[in-house]
Amino acid sequence: MSAPAAEAERTFAEFGLSGEPGSDAFWDGVRTPASLPAEDGGWLTLFLRRGSPATVGFESWSKPVPLRRWAGSDCWYAQVRMPARLRVTYQFLADDGAYADPFNPAGTGGDRSIASTPDVPPQPHWPAVGADDVLPLPPTRLRWASERLGGRRTVRVHPVGGGGPVVLLLDGDDWLYLHPATTAFESAVADGAMPPVTLVFLPAKDRAAEFGCRPELWQAVRDELLPLVAGSGVPSDPGTLVVAGQSLGGLSAMYAALEFPGLVSRVACQSGSFWWEPGAERLPDPLAGPLGGAVAARLRENPELSGLRVAFDVGEHETRMLPHCEPVEDLAGQAGAAVRVSRSPSGHDRAGWRHALLRDVAWTLAE
Repeated sequence: MSAPAAEAERTFAEFGLSGEPGSDAFWDGVRTPASLPAEDGGWLTLFLRRGSPATVGFESWSKPVPLRRWAGSDCWYAQVRMPARLRVTYQFLADDGAYADPFNPAGTGGDRSIASTPDVPPQPHWPAVGADDVLPLPPTRLRWASERLGGRRTVRVHPVGGGGPVVLLLDGDDWLYLHPATTAFESAVADGAMPPVTLVFLPAKDRAAEFGCRPELWQAVRDELLPLVAGSGVPSDPGTLVVAGQSLGGLSAMYAALEFPGLVSRVACQSGSFWWEPGAERLPDPLAGPLGGAVAARLRENPELSGLRVAFDVGEHETRMLPHCEPVEDLAGQAGAAVRVSRSPSGHDRAGWRHALLRDVAWTLAE
């Protein structure tokens, strides 16, 4: 065995790979990422790419990691140290674009994949989606020309299990085109994990403008969008509205519960951007301001929240977000809301929010 081949065995064999890197036999057996226990209690995870140089770009957890070439072959690889319990979106960043990992069956959209360390819990109801798969789209499309917000947008509506309470999914296009929320909710309802619901996928045109603590979006939802949904012929229960949002969407969902209690009484909030206060997004470090931002300040005014059910979830690796989320969670409970708090094995990443989305929407609708 040649020296490069012997080194390959030491480098790759423990990950379950065989053959000389770059050979057809080697590539035929590749399924990555693959992880081994690391000395620090985390994981050493192998990423492989065939053909050309690139870096591994992660959604939020890490800076890009460059791939190294193996001995003049077409094999490019990186061994990345990951902490315990991490699910993260990644892609290969090359000179000619961004690509999903062809050796990983867990994809999200056409150019991203999902890596999970072996110790993360499963995400029931979310199917594996390859880079070439086309996600199913609800056939009902509403053309919403909002007088309050300006512009036009397409809102998809889908009854699950015959329809029921309206679940408004902020950043709706992400849940249509990157993560198959329609399929996941259908599976959860069929499994008895939640009651029938009617999904409304609301796309954002300008997230920073629409999802700050401003009333215009929620006035438009109340006065324009929900009547449009009610008149669409899609079965729904207009008396119950669940708002599900992530990041700035989570901030906006909580703001709506505070300022529009007659409209929003159930919230599923993942990694809410509770650092936000007016002007914070223009600062060099937006997260350096008062903990909990504008929402915590509003909660300290002692609003009456006894009619609110709100589920908070934050990634356990979001070290700078956690101090902003914790006071909001505590203050909401002190104001009388029914509160559920959990932590997902992820960073600021939609791949980590998927399970919490289903679980927490179901919890908000529980008797």
